[in-house]
Amino acid sequence: MATQTPKTALVTGASGGIGRATALLLAQKGYAVALHYHQNRDAAETLCRSINEQGGRAVALAADLSDAEQARTLVWEAESYLGLLDVFVHNAGFADQRLFCDISDELWRKMMDVHVNAAFYLTKAALPAMIRRKSGSIVFVSSMWGQVGASCEVHYSTAKAALIGLTKALAKEVGPSGVRVNCVAPGVIETNMVSSFSPEDLAALAEETPLGRLGRPEEVARAILFLVSDDASYITGQVISPNGGLVV
Repeated sequence: MATQTPKTALVTGASGGIGRATALLLAQKGYAVALHYHQNRDAAETLCRSINEQGGRAVALAADLSDAEQARTLVWEAESYLGLLDVFVHNAGFADQRLFCDISDELWRKMMDVHVNAAFYLTKAALPAMIRRKSGSIVFVSSMWGQVGASCEVHYSTAKAALIGLTKALAKEVGPSGVRVNCVAPGVIETNMVSSFSPEDLAALAEETPLGRLGRPEEVARAILFLVSDDASYITGQVISPNGGLVV
């Protein structure tokens, strides 16, 4: 009996938090995974080594996603190592809290580059092969603040809202080609992104959340896995928000 070729996935921002949990879960489900990182090489290579030692298949690839050429090269490298992509998860990003009038032009551009422009560059590189094969799944990782906005996070909220718009519009365009595009908009998740919050602030956010706690990266990863799986074969253009009920 011929061995079935494993499905392939590219996960950006796979060196920590939600990206790491997603890449690990996909690998456990049999996906060959390209682990993108920008600066945290040690974490990405440690994850890569762990997946490979457990019998999976992974490769760690570096790229500055704010650079269009590096983003396109990332997709090319992932497909060169693993084969054409079945799944693309754009999770890379960063958060920042400050008053609107304190947002510099440079910081605004960086926020849009890493979240929105990178999504454009990467998707444009990965999509043609998916369209030709009439198969593929794309998930953009947004945020609940992209749905409702956050005070002192206007730049972050704007970038994450753009990913929701991209999801809905692109899903309509490529649906006839058999490609699905969805979005995950997490709430407050226990990752390095909230490391700047004080214990008191985190406790207050947990108290405000109807489920009474912060989320875990693995819980977001499971939502992403569902969206890229055959269990979600009739779902596209949707936003799933694992936020514990904080935004409903």
